[in-house]
Amino acid sequence: MLSALLLWTSMKSLLSPVDLRCENLTSPLAVEGEHPRFSWKLKGEGRDLRQKGYRILVASSKDFLREGKADLWDSGEVSSAEQFGIPYAGSGLGSGKRVWWSVQIQDAGGAPSEWSKPAEFGAGLTGWKADWIGWDAPDGDKPEWHPEIGRVKNPLLLRPASLFRKEFHAARPISRATAYVTALGLVDLHVNGKRVADDLFTPGWTNYDKRVYYRAFDVTSMLHRGENVVGAVLGDGWYSGYVGYGGIRAHYGDRPRLRVQVNVEYADGSSEIIGSGPDWVATSGPTVEQDFLMGEKYDARKERNGWDKPGYKAQGWQPVHKVDGITAEVEPFCGDPVRAYERLKAKKVTEPEPGVYVVDFGQNLAGFAKLNLKDTKPGQLIKLRFAEWLNPDGTLYVKNLRGARATDVYICKGGAAEEWEPRFTFHGFRYCEVTGLAQRPEATTVQAVAISSATPEVGHIETSDPILNRLSANAWWTQKMNFIDIPTDCPQRDERLGWTGDAQAYIRTACSYSDVQAFFQKWLVALDDEQTAEGNFPMVAPTKVAGHDGGPAWADAGTICPWTIYQVYGDKQLLARHYPQMKKFVEFNLARSQAGPLPPKEFHCFGDWVSINADTPKEVIWQAYFAYSTDIVAKAARELGNAEDAKHYAALHEQIKEAFNKAFVSPEGVIQGDTQCCYVLALAFDLLDPKMAKIAADRLIKGIEDRKTHLSTGFVGTRDVMQVLSKIGRNDMAFRLLHNTTFPSWGFEVLNGATSIWERWDGWTPDKGLQDPDMNSFAHYAYGAVMGWVFAEIGGIHALEPGFGKVLIAPQIDPHLTWAKTRYDGIRGLIRCDWKVENGKLHVDVELPPNTSAEIRVPGANAKGDADAIGVPAGGYTSWALGSGRYSFTSDYKS
Repeated sequence: MLSALLLWTSMKSLLSPVDLRCENLTSPLAVEGEHPRFSWKLKGEGRDLRQKGYRILVASSKDFLREGKADLWDSGEVSSAEQFGIPYAGSGLGSGKRVWWSVQIQDAGGAPSEWSKPAEFGAGLTGWKADWIGWDAPDGDKPEWHPEIGRVKNPLLLRPASLFRKEFHAARPISRATAYVTALGLVDLHVNGKRVADDLFTPGWTNYDKRVYYRAFDVTSMLHRGENVVGAVLGDGWYSGYVGYGGIRAHYGDRPRLRVQVNVEYADGSSEIIGSGPDWVATSGPTVEQDFLMGEKYDARKERNGWDKPGYKAQGWQPVHKVDGITAEVEPFCGDPVRAYERLKAKKVTEPEPGVYVVDFGQNLAGFAKLNLKDTKPGQLIKLRFAEWLNPDGTLYVKNLRGARATDVYICKGGAAEEWEPRFTFHGFRYCEVTGLAQRPEATTVQAVAISSATPEVGHIETSDPILNRLSANAWWTQKMNFIDIPTDCPQRDERLGWTGDAQAYIRTACSYSDVQAFFQKWLVALDDEQTAEGNFPMVAPTKVAGHDGGPAWADAGTICPWTIYQVYGDKQLLARHYPQMKKFVEFNLARSQAGPLPPKEFHCFGDWVSINADTPKEVIWQAYFAYSTDIVAKAARELGNAEDAKHYAALHEQIKEAFNKAFVSPEGVIQGDTQCCYVLALAFDLLDPKMAKIAADRLIKGIEDRKTHLSTGFVGTRDVMQVLSKIGRNDMAFRLLHNTTFPSWGFEVLNGATSIWERWDGWTPDKGLQDPDMNSFAHYAYGAVMGWVFAEIGGIHALEPGFGKVLIAPQIDPHLTWAKTRYDGIRGLIRCDWKVENGKLHVDVELPPNTSAEIRVPGANAKGDADAIGVPAGGYTSWALGSGRYSFTSDYKS
C-alpha cells in the first residue's frame, strides 16, 4: 500500500498502528467541527517499543489513499510520540463529506511501519436541507388508571408509535448514500424494508430545549436505482413520555418530532437530497402503546406489511406538518449507541398460579423480553411483567417499581410462528411473568435481551475466589444496566435518572471495565447544560423531576468527572472544554460560603446516602468536597497551562483545609461526627497534617473494628474507603472487608443471590426481609466502586500520568487468594498483570503495550526477573523500570 510514497528508511519497523479512531469513535459518519482528532494504538512484538514519529494522510476517497494521494491533508513527518488527540489540520471538510485516513509511524530506531488499514469518518452537516415534521398520533387504545399515578390524579396516557414514509425515484446508479436522522423523541429509521441499524433509542437523551443529537448511517447498499422508500417509526421516549417519579410526562414537549435527510451521490457525479417535509405522510401502526416506564403494547393484527417498501399503497395515511420554532442546536452524536449485547434463555420456569409462568433468567439485567411463539391464535394476548425479586409465594415482587408499570403486551396475529421484541421501552429485571400462553413456555419461548450503551469492554479481573469473581461480575452487569445513553441510578423503577452523585462515585471503576471516554463526553455536555447561571451543578442531568441543587458530592460531579476522564484518557481537549464550568462551580461555592471559608448557613446535602446508622455531619461533607473540587480545579489549571489560576486555587484550597481543621477537628484529632465517613473524607482528600492524619487513620480503623470489621459508610464514604485503607498502609483491613460475608458487606449480597449491586446494604436481610419499597433498587452501581480499588490494588495497575503513558504495576497479594489475573486494554493497548502464589513462591507475569513505560514492584524476598532490577526499597519489594513487552518475575513469599 502507498508504495509510491517515500519511506523514512528502508528498515522495517517492529510496530504497526491499529484500531484507528476519530473523535474517540470507530468510523463515525458525522463528527463535529473542522478539526476532528485522530487516535490509534500500536501493536508489536518485543520489548521497549516506542513511537518516534508519525505521518497521517487524509483523502476524499479510499482509492486516493491507496494511491498515496492525500488530497485533503498530509501531516508530513512529525517527530512525536503522541498517538491520540491529534487534530486534523487540512482543508475544509465540507458538509457531510466522507473522508478516509491512514497513519504510518516511525519506531524508536527510525524504522517506518506499514501504513495502517484505511479508516473512515464523516464530517457533520453544516446546514440541514430537511424540515422538522410532526404528526399528531391519537392516544393509545385504552388509557388506563394506574394506582401509583392515580395518587396525583393523572391518568396514564400512552400513545401509539407513528409511522412516517417518503417514496422517491433514483434516476441513476447510486455511488454513495448517507442518511442523517434525529428526533425529539425516539426514532427507528427504515430504508426499503429494513431498519438501517439495530441501535436503540436514537438519538439519545439531552436537554432538548438546548441541543439534540443526530445519527448518520451509510445506506448505500440499501438504496438502488428506481423507486425507494425512506421510513421512520417515531416514539415518545424521554422527550414526551413519562420520566422519573411523580407520574409526569411530556417534560419537554407533548408530541415527538422527526427530521431526516438522505444525501444521495450518483455515479455520474451528481447528487440529490431527500429531506423530511410536508410531502411525507404518516399513520399509526401496530405499536399501540410505548413508554420507557410503563412498557410497550404491540398488536400484530395492525401490522402494515410493506409500509417501508416501494409500491405500498398508503391509503388512509395523512400528511405531516412542518414544525417551526425548534431552537435546539442539532449536533452529531458523540457517544456510544445503545445496543443489545447479550441474549439469555430461561434458567428456570415456575407456575405460582395456574397459567401464570415466571421465567428466571438467572441474572438481573436491563433490557426487555423477546417472544418466540408457536401456533398462536388471532387476538391471543400475551402479557409480560418484570421484576428483580420474587415474593415468598413465587410471584413477582413489584412494589419497589413504584409508579413504573413495567408491562409489555403482545397481541398475536395468529399463525405457526411469531416473534416480537419491543423497540421503545426497557426494564430492569431478572424475572419475567408471562400470561396468555396456551402451554408452558420452553427455554426459548421468552428470552431476555440485555441492552446498554455499546462502550467497548477493556478490563477484566479473575481470581481464585468465586465470591470475588461474582462481585466483579455484579459490578459489570450493574454498570451495563445503568449505562443506557446516560449514567443512571437504576433501570427498573420510576426513576432512571442521571444522578450526579452516583456517577462521580463510580466513574473511575467504570473506566476499569469499559472504554467510557465517548460515553462521558456526551454526558458531561448534558451536565454543563444544566449548570445554573450562578454556577451550581444539579442532582441529575438532564435535569427533570430532581432539582438543580446537587449539594456536596453530587454537584461535585461537575469537577470530578471531567478530571477523572482526563486522568484515564489524557483528553486535554475535554478538560479544557469543561474547565470554565468547573471553575465557575468553585467560585459559586466560595461566594455562598461563610467566612473561613466555611459552609453556608443553609444548604442542601443528601449526606452519606444510605449509610448504616452513621450520621455524618453535612457540614463536614460540604467542606471536604469544597476542598476536593478546589484542588481538582487547581490541578486542572496547571495541566492546561494556566499558572495564574493554578496558584489562585491552590491557595484557596489551603484556606479551605485550614478552615476544615479549625471548625471540625478537635485538638485530640476527633472529627465532628466521628463516623467512618468523616475520617475517610479527611484522609482521601488530604485535609489533615501528618500528626492528625495518623490519628484519623487510627480512629477509622477503630470505627471499623467497633463494628466487628464492617462498614457503616454510604455512597459518599464507601467511594474512597478502600483507597484510604491502602493509603494508610492497612490493606490487611481492606482485604478483610472485601471478603466479609456477613451483613453488611459485598460478600453478604453475593451469598444471598445477588447478581448485581444493591442500592442499600440492607436491601434484603434474613431478619427483616425486603427494605422499604419506596427506595430499594437491586441495581445501583455506587457500592460497586470497590472494584476500581480491586483493579488497582489486587490487579496492581495504576496510571502514573494521564493516559497511562507511565504506569505502576504493583500487585498487592491478598492472603485470601492464591492467584489473580487482571487485564486492562486502555487507549495505548493491553496492560496485563497475572500473579499466583505456589509452593512458597510468588510468580508475577506482566505485559505492557508499546509507547508505555512502567515501574514494576514485586513483593517478597529475593525477587528476580528477566530484566535488571533498579533497587530494593524499604517497602519489602524489588522494583524494575521497564518499557513495553512481556516480563516474568519470582520471589519468595509467605502469605
